[in-house]
Amino acid sequence: VRAEEHLPNTLRQVLIYNALGLKPPKFAHCSLILAPDRSKLSKRHGATSVGEFKEEGYLSEALMNYLALLGWNDGTEQEMFTKDELIEKFSLGRITKSAAVFDKQKLNWMNSQYIRQLDASDLERRLTDLWVEKGVLAGPDTEEARVIMAKTVEIFQEALVTLNQSVEEFETLLGFPLEATLADGKAKKCIEGGFYDVAKYIVDSYFVSGELKELVETEPESFKGFIKKVGKDLDKKGKNLFLPVRICMTGAMQGPDVGDQVYLVKKAESCINSGALVSFEERMRVLQKAVENVSVNA
Repeated sequence: VRAEEHLPNTLRQVLIYNALGLKPPKFAHCSLILAPDRSKLSKRHGATSVGEFKEEGYLSEALMNYLALLGWNDGTEQEMFTKDELIEKFSLGRITKSAAVFDKQKLNWMNSQYIRQLDASDLERRLTDLWVEKGVLAGPDTEEARVIMAKTVEIFQEALVTLNQSVEEFETLLGFPLEATLADGKAKKCIEGGFYDVAKYIVDSYFVSGELKELVETEPESFKGFIKKVGKDLDKKGKNLFLPVRICMTGAMQGPDVGDQVYLVKKAESCINSGALVSFEERMRVLQKAVENVSVNA
């Protein structure tokens, strides 16, 4: 079984077999796999080897499934096949005559479906191996590392397109773009709604009373209880409470659960190697400076 570009060679090869007194094999020729512009697929179109796709975070089972459907189908609408199903259903008679086009978006979709179908423990193992290989995760056998990987799977499994994307998504949580967020016009309503009252309360809870600092150091998973206390003490609720708290803690107006982010950032301080990491202490100092600047300009 080989590509159609070998068709012109076939006659000469059969003649050679006959001249040598050998029985020629049966030849089958498949249409080429073309790039989206219908040119011959090459490196300028991206990854072209199995190893490169693995390095980009594609699952072997997803890539095998996708490649099997380039120039072949089983005559049904089924798109997801296990290896055993492909072995059982494949036949040369179902190979299409027209050239197949390599669609990276379709591969991405298929890979995301395979990631979603993985058991959480399986995905956690794969991501742990990947993060260690990339030098992001130190001490993978520590309790902190196990907690981080389990929570990462819980938060991101449904959204991942490739395994590599997990590193990018996680590092987004480690940053603290407070200054850029407050300067964005989208935050204006939140600021006018009492953002700095919440910010000052949080800063004082961390640097003055030490309540927040102790909570983060000992029970970061209990942060949601602290949010309720902020709302009660400041008589705030709904968006006037949750959005300011989110911005104070994460520096962003949207993202995963705030409590989960606080928990992950604190755990990450001990086992994550990333230039994107802004520790909780640093976050509070940045927030403190923002509150002080407002007080001076008031």
